[in-house]
Amino acid sequence: MTFDPSSYVFQQQPTPSPIRAATVLPARRENVELQTEDGLTLVGELALPESGAVTATLITLHPLPTHGGFMDSHVYRKASYRLPALAGIAVLRFNTRGTSSPRGSSEGQFQEGKGERYDVEAAVRFAVDRGLPNRWLVGWSFGTELALMYGAVEPVASQIEGAVLLSPPLHRAGEEDLEAWAAVGKPLTVLVPEHDDYLKPDEATARFGKVPQARIVGVAGAKHLWVGEKQASRVLNEIVDDVTDQGAGLHGLPQEWAGPVAVAQA
Repeated sequence: MTFDPSSYVFQQQPTPSPIRAATVLPARRENVELQTEDGLTLVGELALPESGAVTATLITLHPLPTHGGFMDSHVYRKASYRLPALAGIAVLRFNTRGTSSPRGSSEGQFQEGKGERYDVEAAVRFAVDRGLPNRWLVGWSFGTELALMYGAVEPVASQIEGAVLLSPPLHRAGEEDLEAWAAVGKPLTVLVPEHDDYLKPDEATARFGKVPQARIVGVAGAKHLWVGEKQASRVLNEIVDDVTDQGAGLHGLPQEWAGPVAVAQA
């Protein structure tokens, strides 16, 4: 059965509620489908602020589906739970080709990042067609490869403001992709865990050295999967600082919510 985001039950609490891993804040959520140029239908979810202007749009690219990555990978799930309410940010999550989650299964098969070019293009095209402003790619692990390989070339490059990379392995993305980002000149923020399994901060600084506008952020104590509320919150704060004018604030995003909340099922 396909998960329906309207099934969340929101209840007003007598006192401000601490924002925990499963806390869902109010938003306008809808299941969406993306159509690729090579004829596939991809499934996803769009979470929008309940009211007010959209300050930025995150087009999220998930970790490797052959190793458990999908649109519900925890940082992206928490982004969709929190950022529409806390920062006015629209969050588009979707399963790349051949990937399944509680939302459903996207058509096609995993293609090692090659056919996934059409998936990235479809997601950006969807955001453009919906009139969503200030569009940013946010890639995590395998998703960073897709952002690097396809974010700085057309038709995507002219439709986004930049990209935020979480735990880039730089396995599939090569020197020519970094050169393309250098040439396009758009902002590129690279969050690198201190204890990453594939690329640690010092090496990332060297590898991304050919992209003058790249900002490398080494995160002490973090690992590739950003496990734990402390690390997930750090990632969300960094993203909000990058993609919005108001940023996450001096002390980061709020850790309590005074309005109605729902609790996501595990």
